[in-house]
Amino acid sequence: MTKTPDIICIGSFLWDVIGRANNHMRIGSDVPGRITRLPGGVALNIAMTLKQFGMTPTALSAIGQDAEGNELISEIQRMGIQCDHVYRSDDLPTDVYMAIEGANGLIAAIADAHSLEAAGDKILRSFRDGSLPIDNRPIALDGNLTVELLQSIAEDPFFKDADIRIAPASPGKAMRLSTFIGHSSTTFYVNLEEAGLLCNTEFTESETAALALVERGAHRVLVTDGGSSVSDANGSSVITQTPPSVLVTRVTGAGDTFMAAHIASEVGGANREDALTRALKAAATYVSGETPS
Repeated sequence: MTKTPDIICIGSFLWDVIGRANNHMRIGSDVPGRITRLPGGVALNIAMTLKQFGMTPTALSAIGQDAEGNELISEIQRMGIQCDHVYRSDDLPTDVYMAIEGANGLIAAIADAHSLEAAGDKILRSFRDGSLPIDNRPIALDGNLTVELLQSIAEDPFFKDADIRIAPASPGKAMRLSTFIGHSSTTFYVNLEEAGLLCNTEFTESETAALALVERGAHRVLVTDGGSSVSDANGSSVITQTPPSVLVTRVTGAGDTFMAAHIASEVGGANREDALTRALKAAATYVSGETPS
């Protein structure tokens, strides 16, 4: 019997192609390393971690009916993530993300999410036809959707009271989220750079950034600043914690892991302090190369 999903993940479900080297790298570096291909994408990374924390996610995305798409669907289902409502396109290829990481962190990345963007509101058809009611379930949403689709969701009465948890996918897409500033029940998960872009300024620490976004009209904001700090602001209330110190072996997907662990903790009944602590621990475990739980 298929278990009823308890969270809806909307956004990019694609293949991650990651090249990793143990050397410090710069532009033009040519070094030995390892290249892997794994299921990825912001929404899928979140869904995978939610599954590890005992939740049952269902996916809303666009995945091609090409060989890569069929393989991806099989992998996602094997993980226990439901794909019943995924839009399968006949003429759009399966999206892909490519990144290069060195010992000094992320060197460069390209996200080819053009099929997700081209599919537009077709990925939401399960909401429209009633086959996937929200039913008080949280929605994890990533910024790989088009500006038009994000704006449509933000303004749609159907999502007015939905518990939306949103992440920008990358600093280059952070401004897409500005349409949710003022939405009465959206929680933003952003890093320090993304917070600065949304506020048209620069911040030096997470607490000031989180409070500034709330002052702009955001309902709730969590701002991360690498290994320095993370702040959770809700109205005038803000809490700040310091992440555990670990040896960093990977960075791609760390923010998604933090977000998923935080959502799962709160859905499980944890208070703000405990949820933040658990999310930071999960992200630290992830970047150290282990599997968070």
